[in-house]
Amino acid sequence: MTEILVFVGGAVFGALVVLVVHLLRKKDSREMARALVSETEKEKVQDLEVLIGRVRDSFGALSQEALKASTGELLKLARENLDGRVQLGEKDLDSKKQLIDQNLSSMKSDIRKMQELVDKFENERARQYGELDVQLKNAARETSRLQATADHLRQALVSTKARGQWGERMAEDVLRLAGFVEGVNYLKQKTLDAAASRPDYTFQLPQGLKVNMDVKFPLNSYLRYLETENDMERESQKARFLRDVRTRIKEVTTRDYINPEDKTLDYVMVFIPNEQVYAFINQNDPDLIDEALKSKVILCSPFTLFAILAIIRQSLDNFSMEKTAGDMLRLIGAFNKEWEKFADAMEKMGRKLDDARDEYQKMITTRRNKLEKPLQKIEDLRRLKGIEPELAIGEAEVQALDEADEQEGTK
Repeated sequence: MTEILVFVGGAVFGALVVLVVHLLRKKDSREMARALVSETEKEKVQDLEVLIGRVRDSFGALSQEALKASTGELLKLARENLDGRVQLGEKDLDSKKQLIDQNLSSMKSDIRKMQELVDKFENERARQYGELDVQLKNAARETSRLQATADHLRQALVSTKARGQWGERMAEDVLRLAGFVEGVNYLKQKTLDAAASRPDYTFQLPQGLKVNMDVKFPLNSYLRYLETENDMERESQKARFLRDVRTRIKEVTTRDYINPEDKTLDYVMVFIPNEQVYAFINQNDPDLIDEALKSKVILCSPFTLFAILAIIRQSLDNFSMEKTAGDMLRLIGAFNKEWEKFADAMEKMGRKLDDARDEYQKMITTRRNKLEKPLQKIEDLRRLKGIEPELAIGEAEVQALDEADEQEGTK
């Protein structure tokens, strides 16, 4: 390789020397110079081509040898690297396989649990749907039955007599719920003493007072209001119903239901047998309630009637308690006197018992000792005379008598 470079350098240098000498000799002629330059360039090009060819050949041989050597080394290194990577890959693959197996096992367990949960939900859903279906069927039957009942009730309420009976039934339900008893707390359809009127219910109040209630209420226009779908007709029926209510209020005030001679209160009650009707009146004509109160008429729904009855019941209880309070106080005074006498008698008896106990203690102590002394002397004489023990009182008997006396003393 070095020889080639030296040869190339020498050739180039020689060409340059020849060119300089030629130029020095021919510098006066421009054309010759140009020819020289052209020829020199051609030779230079030829030499360079030859040099390049040789260099190419030299480099080709060298590159082939170097390529073979480097290829072998590279193949060896690649093989070693590949073997190492293969081993690492196998180890990594085994670990990943184990991890994948674990994950698959966990996933299988989770899937199994999920399937069990889904089955449970499905069974629960089927059960709930079954119950819902049964409930819907029951609701449909109840709705149908309720609709039929409502139809029968609507047909029954068309009759004025039927409406009156229905109002009485609702009122009696409220009375029974409030704990009222017919003949005790109220009278039903009793003719008034001072007039020919006969209210549906008369409630007994304290001090012989009374309050009357009428349960007949106009509902024809209200029922037609519910049945019609025409707005104008509905407004017409609503106005007619409110007029009917005002007319009913005036009728009640003219029937002697309020009569001081008969000891009635200054108010009369008119029972509205439905909360919806009562709310309808309050909503569409609030002034009607005030007008009724000014006329001494109390419009009562089932709830308000129950509240009024509760007040009446409480007033009766309070009056009864007040009426019997004096008798109770007198009885308590008499009991107190007798108790004082009883306490005095017990105290006297206690003193007498104490005196008797003191006398008894004296008898079993002092008196006994005095009685035992002569007996002891008698016993000493018996021993001196040599009298047999069978003829005397034994010691065991004496001790038994002493113990009996002591027990009596402790009592």
